[in-house]
Order: sequence, then structure tokens, then C-alpha cells
Amino acid sequence: MDSSQGSTLTSAAANVDVCALDLVPVYVKELIAGGAAGAFSKTAVAPLERVKILLQTRTQEYKSLGVLQTLRRLKQTEGFLGFYKGNGASVLRIAPYAALHYMTYERYRCYLLNNYSSYLGTGPFVDLLAGSASGGTAVLCTYPLDLVRTKLAYQVRDPDQGGKNIIRRVSAPPAYSGIRDVFKQVYQEGGFRSLYRGVCPTLIGILPYAGLKFYIYEDLKAQVPDEYKNSVTLRLSCGALAGLFGQTLTYPLDVVRRQMQVQSQRLTDPVEGPRITGTFQGLAAIARSQGWRQLFAGLSLNYIKVVPSVAIGFTSYDMMKNVLRVPPREKTNSSSASSAS
Repeated sequence: MDSSQGSTLTSAAANVDVCALDLVPVYVKELIAGGAAGAFSKTAVAPLERVKILLQTRTQEYKSLGVLQTLRRLKQTEGFLGFYKGNGASVLRIAPYAALHYMTYERYRCYLLNNYSSYLGTGPFVDLLAGSASGGTAVLCTYPLDLVRTKLAYQVRDPDQGGKNIIRRVSAPPAYSGIRDVFKQVYQEGGFRSLYRGVCPTLIGILPYAGLKFYIYEDLKAQVPDEYKNSVTLRLSCGALAGLFGQTLTYPLDVVRRQMQVQSQRLTDPVEGPRITGTFQGLAAIARSQGWRQLFAGLSLNYIKVVPSVAIGFTSYDMMKNVLRVPPREKTNSSSASSAS
């Protein structure tokens, strides 16, 4: 009697949990799943991301080093935690960014299919538009956190300062002590607009990149035979190829963005060329003063970083959607659009 009552109570509790989970709107589940996926993938590749930023911004101590040499120098001068400098700000940025990116992509896609399918069709072109719009939305909402992450990652320790391993910046102002300090100092430098320094090349880069990523991913999946469409390996392969292709096309814009973000931390240096004031002016200035190869500095590292990042991101997103009982996309095109409104 007691055992049967216990099993009944357990079953009832499970049913309550399931019902409570089913009451959560689909777009909220997509936000949670996307945020978790972004945090997992970004933390996994944080050391490579730190090295990429140091290469992109031509930090004095690392500008002549390769990837492996930079990793070794970071380990020697800053220890293991040096690989993750700025990762706190990065996760704070990527969690809401990925959450908004995935969720708004699904919402934009539903909206386009429900209202403009007669004009746009139902193929990958819809993913191109939805991906571009979602990428722009996510960037505008989270860009200040990306600026903070870059400024923290740009700081390096100087091992020659009497063995004290003191943080040193190329410019005169004191080093940033943390995320809050970056926000405070950047805001004091130029107000709210300074928090969006470099956002133009970011938007110019993210709109085609995000759109192409989803377009290529969905188009490649459409070419897969039906019996293999549920294969995680093939799905991740399609995502990795889409990410690599999109990164190559838009990478120079990312370099311009990074240099715009950190140029306030440098003293004027004739070797580095004129101050960057705009996207296309920045492309020309970097190519003229630093060489066209600088526009692709760190790209090989980005290739190494993109594959595991995409793999972890897609896998985490799919797992979280299963845990949160998100219905398949075909079932959410109409119902979830109403829940989002």
C-alpha cells in the first residue's frame, strides 16, 4: 500500500513538472537553450579567442609571435587564468547574444513564412533574411559587452616590471580592474556613444555573416538524404562549413572592429597608421599602413576555433531544446508565432 502510494505521488509530481514545463512559452525555452549553448561554446574556445584578439590588435608583446608562441607566452606571463581573461565579459555577452540570436531567428523565420511565403517562398532565402535580421538584433542589444570583453582581453602583463607581473597598457591611463570599471571609464570618455565604438563594421559584418551562415546551413541540410537528416554529425558538419565560409568573407570587418575598439588604449603610433574613424576608411588604412595581410590576422586561428565552437554550440542547443521540450520547428511555425506576440 505504501509503495503504491509512493509511486502514485512520484508519478503525480512528474506530471506536474511536465505540465509546468509545457506552460513555458516556446520563445522563452529558445532563449534559455540559445544562452546555454553560447556560454558553453564560448568558454570552450576562450584561449583561442584571447590569442585571436591579441593578433588582431597587434599588441606590442605579441605582434611578431605565432599562435603557439603566443599561447606559451601567455602561460608563462599570466598563468592558466590568462587564457580566460575577458571570458567573464565574453560569457555575459554571448549568453544573451546567443539567446537573442537563436530566438529572434526562429521568430523572424516564422513571421516571414506566415506572412510573405508567397513572395519569398519557403527555401533557404528565408533563412538568409531571418538570420541577418536576428544577427543585427542581437548585436545591437549586446554590443557594449563585446567592447568590454575586447578591452579586457587586450590588456597584457609585462614580465619585465621587476618580476611583479603587473598589468600594463600601451597608453597612459591605468589598467581596467574589471567589467564595471571598463563600463565606467568608457562612458566617461565619450558618453553612451562610446559604448558602441566599432558597431558599424560589426553590423556590416554580422548581417551578411549571420544570414549566410543560416542560408548555407539550411541549404546544405536540404541536400542531405532523408534517412540522414537526423544525423548529429552531418548537422554539425553543415554548420561548421557554413561558419567557415561566412567567417572568411566577413573577417576583415572583424579586424577593423577590434582595432577601433582598442585604439583609445594606444598612444599615437605612426607605424600603426591613422586613427580609424569608419568601416571602409579603416579597411583602407589598415591595408595601407599595416599591409593587407593584417586584415586576415588570426583567421587561421579562427578556423581552428569555429569548428569546435559550432559543434559545441549546435549540440548544446539541440540538447537544451530536448530537455526543455521545445517542439520541432514544423510544429512551432504557427503556434509559437502567436506565443511570441
